[in-house]
Amino acid sequence: KMAGRTAVRQGLKQVKPILSTDFLEARRRVLNLYKAWYRQIPYVVKDYDVPISTKQGRDKVRELFMKNKHVTDLRAIDMLVIKGQMDLVEIANIWAQRPHIMRWFQDTTNERPADFLGKFYDGHDP
Repeated sequence: KMAGRTAVRQGLKQVKPILSTDFLEARRRVLNLYKAWYRQIPYVVKDYDVPISTKQGRDKVRELFMKNKHVTDLRAIDMLVIKGQMDLVEIANIWAQRPHIMRWFQDTTNERPADFLGKFYDGHDP
């Protein structure tokens, strides 16, 4: 019986925060990262010569941030912020390549149909 109590007590031990000490600080970090990405998108479009508009790039940034909206663990939020900052530095310093940027847009492109009727409806030659 005592071993069970100590195991529960150890399981509830507080973990050391990575960056943020509370959710307000984590929210501030996320918003600052979002603003930095939002400001960087016009330069990304120009520097990497990607075939997207600034609006499409900003929409994609918003989509990627909203994809992680459900995360509530403070340490997980901090890790996502750190990864986002690392990606931003790589892109701002032009260490990334154009295919790395276009990889974010793969899920928004339509796949070409493989069957005959799909090609016909899409207007492709067989």
